[in-house]
Amino acid sequence: MRFFYQIEKVLFATVYFLLLVCGFYACASMGAPAGGDYDIEPPRFIKSNPEPNTIRFNRNKITLFFNEYISIEKPSEKVIITPPQKKAPVIKSIGKQITVELRDSLIPNTTYTFDFTNGIVDNNEKNTIEGYTFAFSTGEVVDSLVVSGLLLNAENLEPMPNVMVGIHSDLSDTAFTSLPFLRTSQTNELGRFWIRNIASGSYHIFALNDANRDFRFDQPGEAIAFDDSLIIPSFEPAVRMDTIWKDSLTIDSVNEIHYNRFTPDNIILRLFKEDFNLQYLLKTDRIDSSQFTVNFNSKVDALPAVYLIDDEENETEWYVLEQSSDKKTLTYWITDSLIYQKDTINIKIDYMAHDTLKALESKTDTIKLIQKKKEVSKKKKGEENKMEILNINITPTGTMDIYDTIKFTFSEPLLYFEPHLIHIQQKIDTLWEKRDFPILQDSLNPRVYYIDHKWPYGQEYRIDIDSSAIFSVYGKWNDSIKVNLKTKPEDAYVHLYIGVEGTDGPGFGQLLDGSEKIIKESLLQEGELVFENLKPGKYFLRYIDDKNGNGKWDIGNYAEKRQPEPVYYYPAVFELKEFMGEWEQTWNVTELPIEKQKPLEIVKNKPKEKQSKRKEDENKRNSNTRNSSGIQGMSRF
Repeated sequence: MRFFYQIEKVLFATVYFLLLVCGFYACASMGAPAGGDYDIEPPRFIKSNPEPNTIRFNRNKITLFFNEYISIEKPSEKVIITPPQKKAPVIKSIGKQITVELRDSLIPNTTYTFDFTNGIVDNNEKNTIEGYTFAFSTGEVVDSLVVSGLLLNAENLEPMPNVMVGIHSDLSDTAFTSLPFLRTSQTNELGRFWIRNIASGSYHIFALNDANRDFRFDQPGEAIAFDDSLIIPSFEPAVRMDTIWKDSLTIDSVNEIHYNRFTPDNIILRLFKEDFNLQYLLKTDRIDSSQFTVNFNSKVDALPAVYLIDDEENETEWYVLEQSSDKKTLTYWITDSLIYQKDTINIKIDYMAHDTLKALESKTDTIKLIQKKKEVSKKKKGEENKMEILNINITPTGTMDIYDTIKFTFSEPLLYFEPHLIHIQQKIDTLWEKRDFPILQDSLNPRVYYIDHKWPYGQEYRIDIDSSAIFSVYGKWNDSIKVNLKTKPEDAYVHLYIGVEGTDGPGFGQLLDGSEKIIKESLLQEGELVFENLKPGKYFLRYIDDKNGNGKWDIGNYAEKRQPEPVYYYPAVFELKEFMGEWEQTWNVTELPIEKQKPLEIVKNKPKEKQSKRKEDENKRNSNTRNSSGIQGMSRF
């Protein structure tokens, strides 16, 4: 017995020691404690003082109680009060409650709504109460009608979050620009909106990216949307089916839920910013001795007149003008050596700019162009007498697509140019034969020339330019250059033919890549969009209902009551593969509702999976840990 008793004591001591070691290790561990499942549920409203939908309200304080500790984010931005108050209330969160202290008088016989949008979150997980509102009335009735819908970007049908949507009972055209909204709300993360507590009547509805928070469209830079039709709120009895599941595969029961459906609940608003940029001169800059730039903030339609102040009578051409592709930057290459050798040049510019009343007027500026000091680079031995050459950049090179344009870009404007100075040959069987293709100068950039030719499939070309064949206005000549080119064979391309229904045109289609960059455009002709010679890849298709037939998408204008031109998306992706040849497809642009057309793959504002803020942070930490581990692991090899 004594022996077994000693064995028992030894075993007990061993187990106790092991437990101590495990406990010590657990205490020393730096890992996050297992706190149970993450909370993904938002805070829940419990009660309020006064109660929701109170009538004859005449106090200046409201208290809201929730089931957990909460906070309110950016109350001045996310809490929308209607009707708007001149003096903003004081909104605070303390513990499990929110207090609202009113600092402005209340309008008699009016329903007030406090729309907290997505501003209320719990303290720990930052779970959000979506669309929580609180209402009361200073009269005998709380207005209870609701209208709802979706706000989309007019050009690309992206859902537009955090934009104000409001209504006016004043149906005059000037209400939107002169009066604050009667009732408002704000779109959620997916562009959805609900305007609540509306009285019976007829309304106009608008969206406004309100830059100065005055609830009216009074700045040209504010994005807007408007509906051409009157909005008449109403409701009707409706039934929806509520399915209760035993598990993920088995239905327990299906119940009928009777409710009031508030209409209209399918309003689609298309947001745009009116095309009104005040044109003005941004800056001038003398890049080097022989050139200077004049920069405008927007596209210049009427070119300015530039004069030398010291010699205004001089009508000789003393510069060559180059325009950027957006026509905002003008580069002047000074060709007269007596002028560009001066350290300071005084010029006068006559140009068009908007005045304080937003009307274009002629303006004149006098400008002193001072040459910037350059650091003199030390030349290596033997380079002292080496002359700078005229650089020529030829694009493309090597294998080219048949729709490419061969361009010659010179580093400086040319003194003269003749097409015969560029020798072009085509390979026929084994022999090279001379070709005379038209070579034209670019209309904006005088340093760029291009070959005007439609290239056939699978052909070889070579381009030769002899040394000292071309001279610039500054006396530089070119070095010899040789380029070989080859066009791709026909089976490297796919031809896409889209029969368009639901519109008679005019209109045009745009093929897009995954980032919605325009790859190719096609005019609608005889009900068809034709996209030939496409590279294999994934494409998306957008159609513009070109109302005025000018070949571009036009935005709207509120003063003219003109909506932006309608835009449609083909609801799927075109996956084109090599040797596919042709793809024919019919598309009714109005078959699907506009909000269901854009493929989710290219929607930037996608629905997000519901998860707690803490879980998101942990996922990020885990991802960073994995990345760090991978980098460390690579460094060992």
